Amino acid sequence: MIKKEDVYKIGVLNKPHGVKGEVAFTFTDDVFDRVDCDYLICLMDGILVPFFIEEYRFKSDSVALVKFEDIDTAEQARRFTNVEVYFPLHLATEADCDELSWAYFVGFEVADVHHGDLGPVTHVDESTINTLFVINHDGRELLVPAREEFIRELDHEHRKMLLQLPDGLLHLDSVPAAEQEE
Repeated sequence: MIKKEDVYKIGVLNKPHGVKGEVAFTFTDDVFDRVDCDYLICLMDGILVPFFIEEYRFKSDSVALVKFEDIDTAEQARRFTNVEVYFPLHLATEADCDELSWAYFVGFEVADVHHGDLGPVTHVDESTINTLFVINHDGRELLVPAREEFIRELDHEHRKMLLQLPDGLLHLDSVPAAEQEE
């Protein structure tokens, strides 16, 4: 049985494409193209299920058209609409660490050399030019820049990351709104 802690989310399947069973796959990490793995893991009815890839082709830099084995009609492909796609962590870590996407770090426990434990990365915000780790820090969201130069240690096996953040970065949200406008 595949466990949630053994995988990480790399995208979502969209609607069927054509009539031969292909589905559009919007991905945030192209690890499936960089690592030798012939399947993707889909969250089907709350269960993580591997589906073997017959073939795929890129439609854009964030969308691929995927054909799974034994899915041969648009009707069969419809059951994959809006299904989340995951990738095995152990295969992702076999890839060159320089090629890991920021999404890989969702679920990592984060600590800072000066402030200690910060909490787990709940998701990655890539909506602006500065990619941010969103960390659940004692029930509130803590936004930390996802920058290689801040990472001091990575423990892939235990999914832990040690950061050395610049002084004052963790207190930015404590400045009253009136002072920020000045």
